[in-house]
Amino acid sequence: MQAAPLRSTVRGPAFIRLLTRLTDVDAPQSGASLPDRLSHWLDWKQAIALSTALDGMPAEPADDIPAFGESVEDECRGARDALIQAIANDRAFLTSAQRQAQGMPTLDAANDYAPLRQRYIALQRKIQATTGSLRGNLRDMLAQASPELARLAEVDAVMEMALSPREQSLLGKVPTLLGEYFDGLRQRTQGSPADASALWLDVFRKDMQSVLLAELDVRFQPVEGLLAALRAS
Repeated sequence: MQAAPLRSTVRGPAFIRLLTRLTDVDAPQSGASLPDRLSHWLDWKQAIALSTALDGMPAEPADDIPAFGESVEDECRGARDALIQAIANDRAFLTSAQRQAQGMPTLDAANDYAPLRQRYIALQRKIQATTGSLRGNLRDMLAQASPELARLAEVDAVMEMALSPREQSLLGKVPTLLGEYFDGLRQRTQGSPADASALWLDVFRKDMQSVLLAELDVRFQPVEGLLAALRAS
């Protein structure tokens, strides 16, 4: 029997490592440097905008922006905690025992991935909206801190505008990859007793929840970076 090909060892973020473990997608390490990658990701208009943000004079900040302080840290922490709780408590990820205790069908997703896909996408959009709002607010505060940090805020704005379409395209494929994982688990337990079906659904729900939490970490990285810049100002 022919041996299965060895998969590349992935050393990226937990989100990538988790997806690689759950799916058949191989993620070889890239030897390209960050500037080399950006040269392929940015078109000429975006490259000019980035150069202008790096070399030009930052715009004058608005006068009605609140100052950075503990309340801002608390807002960001609270927003993240609220998203974590939303993911942890979402009905789509309840175990079979929890669903039974609440009078819910235990095998409602056995033959249909669509409801789980819809919940994942809805929570993805909630994460995107929250992190986008926080990121914009923090940039406004950076613009008031100093000319150097104002330039950082402009660079972050340009990078978000340039890279968001690519980010959305890549993250938008995650529900499809999870659907393939769902189908694989289901096929491996076809003909098994109902208890086995309930077990694989519990495994899938837990893994899907873990992927979403890992995606949350990725989405919050720019927010954490801007917060670190404000703390150091």
